[in-house]
Amino acid sequence: MTVRVPRRSLRGMSAVAALLAIGAVGCSEVSDAVDGAKDTAKKAARQQSVFSLDIGDCYNPNGKAEGTAFAVEVVPCTEAHEGQVVGEFAIDKGQEYPGDDEISAIADTRCPVEAQKYAPDTWALPKGAALFYYTPTKESWVTGDRAVSCTYTAEKGKFSGSLNTAKSFEPEQITYLKGSNAVYEALWAHQPEKDAVEDDLAGYKAQAKAVAAALDAHVKGLAGIEGTEVGKLRSTLTKAAGNWKDAADAADAFYIAYDPAFTGIDPNKSVAARKELGLATTVPADEAEVWAG
Repeated sequence: MTVRVPRRSLRGMSAVAALLAIGAVGCSEVSDAVDGAKDTAKKAARQQSVFSLDIGDCYNPNGKAEGTAFAVEVVPCTEAHEGQVVGEFAIDKGQEYPGDDEISAIADTRCPVEAQKYAPDTWALPKGAALFYYTPTKESWVTGDRAVSCTYTAEKGKFSGSLNTAKSFEPEQITYLKGSNAVYEALWAHQPEKDAVEDDLAGYKAQAKAVAAALDAHVKGLAGIEGTEVGKLRSTLTKAAGNWKDAADAADAFYIAYDPAFTGIDPNKSVAARKELGLATTVPADEAEVWAG
């Protein structure tokens, strides 16, 4: 689940203040105190306003990841870190603050797209990587803040190295990933709020229409990729696209089309094709849980 992490302007913090901890320490403890003070001073010196974060920056949040943030500790990506900025964009909504809900809705839609430009294969992300984002608050909006910084943050533990893998893929791999990512983006971005189809049939049909369109594009992209397993997957997804179209047009028999349509895009069905293309083959835990029933 994507979590909204608002941001505000940074109030200055002096690295010198961290060194004051040495003053009341006994002689036998001076060495440890000095080392601790150096680490604290180093962290303080690395504090950077969330306004100045750039794509590729690796960082450690000050405290919990979720909530209002003024600054983070920016570190080299070669060091263990909890998060990395993987995308950014500006919100174009005029002078009036759109409100927290609309800001979140925009980030929910845009951040997955921006993040996949940086790390296209979401299956290859470290375990526990979750998409977070820093957004303007009502207060910072008044000062001209319109930026959203999309980040992957470790839910547990820390990352090692950069998540930037965009340049490591071949054209056929990128074609596959763009198409596959778009299908699941369409599925989740159009997820109706009601659990029961009967309570929002129009919403479920709209979702089906969006997924069908994404599948059509994905199938078209797969046509230009050679490989036995890719060919098999293309046939499976072509059938699934037909089921999603039937669901989008259904009246009283929505489930008859929806059930096979949903089964048809089970990520487990793409493992063999991914292996053939040299991509990650372990279905992410959250997706595996959804299709496990």
